[in-house]
Amino acid sequence: MKLETRESLDSSHPWLCFWILNGLRILGEKIPDSVAKKTISILRACQDPSGGFTGGPGQVSHLAATYAACMALSCVGTEEALSLIDKKGVRTFLYQMRRSSGAFTMNLDGEEDTRAVYCAVSVAVLLNIPLRPLFDLSPFWLADCQTYEGGFGAVPGCEAHGGYTYCALAALYLLEKPMLCDLRSLVRWLSARQTRYEGGFQGRTNKLVDSCYSFWQGAAFPLVQQALSTDPDSVHVPMNSWLFDKVLLRQYVLLCCQNADGICDKPGKGSDYYHTCYALGGLSIAHHEFLFDEYNDELADDDLNILEKLHPAFNLTLDAFDTARSFFLPSSDVS
Repeated sequence: MKLETRESLDSSHPWLCFWILNGLRILGEKIPDSVAKKTISILRACQDPSGGFTGGPGQVSHLAATYAACMALSCVGTEEALSLIDKKGVRTFLYQMRRSSGAFTMNLDGEEDTRAVYCAVSVAVLLNIPLRPLFDLSPFWLADCQTYEGGFGAVPGCEAHGGYTYCALAALYLLEKPMLCDLRSLVRWLSARQTRYEGGFQGRTNKLVDSCYSFWQGAAFPLVQQALSTDPDSVHVPMNSWLFDKVLLRQYVLLCCQNADGICDKPGKGSDYYHTCYALGGLSIAHHEFLFDEYNDELADDDLNILEKLHPAFNLTLDAFDTARSFFLPSSDVS
């Protein structure tokens, strides 16, 4: 790895841990004890005594780093790993990042966008931090970020984008307010992002496909489908129907984006941990139906191709999510 590449990742210590560990968990691999201990050591050095996690030792607390650290420690899943998270400190940090509009900033005096709200909400739910009054206005701010196209932008008035759309929708889902947005318009926009020729997803209108959007766009479908299925006023798709072509998505990732050392953005590009993690996440989404498991047989061609099932709102395997959620439920409540 070139020196300039290492320098650019200096604020991404928690993310590197998460991308690598989550990729392993999706593949069904056990995290080696030596890797688990190293991860705990790295993230301990990234925990800010005043609350939250930093991108690297000596840096400032950041919501994205806090999300990545909490999810990485959940991937490890041991009592030692989960005990490292200072729940009270995280709660204090979340309140410091909250804006009066319902938005959140990524760090002190930093940018506010849908990523920040999602990182805050997902961490709060995982750690069993009370959602009220912390997020009372957040659903309404998120709904204002939906564009005329149907997707969501970073902030109100910005162009619809796959990553921001996932963050906004997942946050609304976790806050139990997905009906505040126009779900039918969102379905149209999401469905149009899968390209006919390549089979993968693009992040924005008239952009190239990118394997990472296999997750960012792909994971939005089970969330919006769940919301539509519980809406008495909505005409839901049949139980055995998908809202995107999962076969084409698998073909794009497996046939076009695999290198010897991981998964790349698109053919001809180099592999990296980020695209490997999120492309695997998209493949997992394409393997599993989240509402109607009885219609999950057509892609189960052999055991080698089946990945672990993800919680689409957290990008954690279900067993990793259940272990972490249970750890923080009974005795560590923050009042």
